[in-house]
Amino acid sequence: MELLYYPAWLLLLIGGNAALLHFLHMFQLNSYKPKVQLAWYKKNRKTLRVFLLPLAGGWFFFPKKNAKKPLVFTARVKRLLAALGLLELLWILALLFFLENQPLRLALLYLLQLGFPFLLLLCNALNAPMESAIRRHYINDAKRILQAHPKLLVIGITGSYGKTSVKYFLNTLLRAKYNVLMTPENYNTPMGVVKTIRSSLTAAHEIFICEMGAKQTGDIKELCDIVHPQHGILTSIGPQHLESFRSLENITRTKFELADALPAQGLLFANGENSQIRAMLGAYPNAITYASEEGLGSYYAREISVSQRGTSFLLHAPDGSRAEFTTRLIGRHNVVNLVGAIAAAHTLGVPLQALGSQLRKLQPVPHRLELLPRGNGLLVIDDAYNSNPSGAKAALDTLRLFEGTKILVTPGMIELGSRQAEFNAVFGAQAAAVCDYIALVGSTQTKPVREGALAAGFAPERLFIAKTLPEAMQWVHALPGGGQRILLLENDLPDNY
Repeated sequence: MELLYYPAWLLLLIGGNAALLHFLHMFQLNSYKPKVQLAWYKKNRKTLRVFLLPLAGGWFFFPKKNAKKPLVFTARVKRLLAALGLLELLWILALLFFLENQPLRLALLYLLQLGFPFLLLLCNALNAPMESAIRRHYINDAKRILQAHPKLLVIGITGSYGKTSVKYFLNTLLRAKYNVLMTPENYNTPMGVVKTIRSSLTAAHEIFICEMGAKQTGDIKELCDIVHPQHGILTSIGPQHLESFRSLENITRTKFELADALPAQGLLFANGENSQIRAMLGAYPNAITYASEEGLGSYYAREISVSQRGTSFLLHAPDGSRAEFTTRLIGRHNVVNLVGAIAAAHTLGVPLQALGSQLRKLQPVPHRLELLPRGNGLLVIDDAYNSNPSGAKAALDTLRLFEGTKILVTPGMIELGSRQAEFNAVFGAQAAAVCDYIALVGSTQTKPVREGALAAGFAPERLFIAKTLPEAMQWVHALPGGGQRILLLENDLPDNY
């Protein structure tokens, strides 16, 4: 009988540590923020009950091979695992040396397994002074590198949406005259920016384009204190990350931290179409506005033509010059982002003629209205990157341009706080006016989308609720009829949702 306890020990340890890796994965996706992790525990408490099952509970959470963004064993993760391993080892040694009752040993080992979600947060707190010191070292090293490049021009870009697109556009346009470095992909956090500087900045670079993301007040200021931008671009202000910001006023205050950080001669390129931005510009005399319509910006577009083959427009500059621009990018909402990038590049000395040739070279930004032909009459519009109410509507407007059977696959929108259901219901109604078929991924967060679509008169038999994206895609491929089919992938939730 005594020997049977040891296999039970082994199963608990293996299953529990498999679950621990899952919690660590979620902690990484939650940006190592304890409050966010605790909120995740609360939100997923029904699922976490499986973890209470003796022996087998941990196996449920064994890390999935098909994770969209797998756990990355960074140096920080390894330090966390070392702390967790040490505490686990001390617990096991205490059981072995101070207890002889096997059932009690097994029960206390099970208690350790139940405590793993919170033991993770405890180890994070214990590691906090060390992590803070390491973080300061990397940030100071990045500052030292920037100080060694006194002629480097730093341009900060922020906004609720559009900042990544403008970053990619501006990078291409400025390359007509300058050697440019930009933060890659979604490297818009302090450590992402620091990593870019430390690994990629060279003496040959003349301009550094720094995308700046934020989820709470003070985030943009922290980034500005690291890179000290000379100019800034403010692409938009809208209801995104309301879950953490709590209000549109907090979002506005945070985004304008970039404008407040600019030097006296620094220029702020601001989207004049955005009412939240426009209301604040009186306090910033060095602002240069841009827009996709006359009267809202000193740089503006007219004669806009948008089709499934691309976009063209006539740009008017404040010095009276004009130029026609053509791009393969689709979507009318892209025009204002293009005009913003043109405004900044032209102000920094790139002639409009050179900008025209650069604009024709532009490639779609990955997962932002990216056209992906899939054969068999299926064309995918990939707009899977972190959707928001404005972007979702713009994507549907773009889908409307195409001829054929229009299909939407979406998990809905998240991080919209108390207004999330409202925005998703409106999105559902907008989708009903454009789409022939709708596939919703997940039943809980998509409920308002479904209700909004049905309330707008969408046929229930043309709406499908899938548990996973592969299941939704299987349904799409099985739809009847031939001819051209256009599939819009709108948003894709990370693994912690």
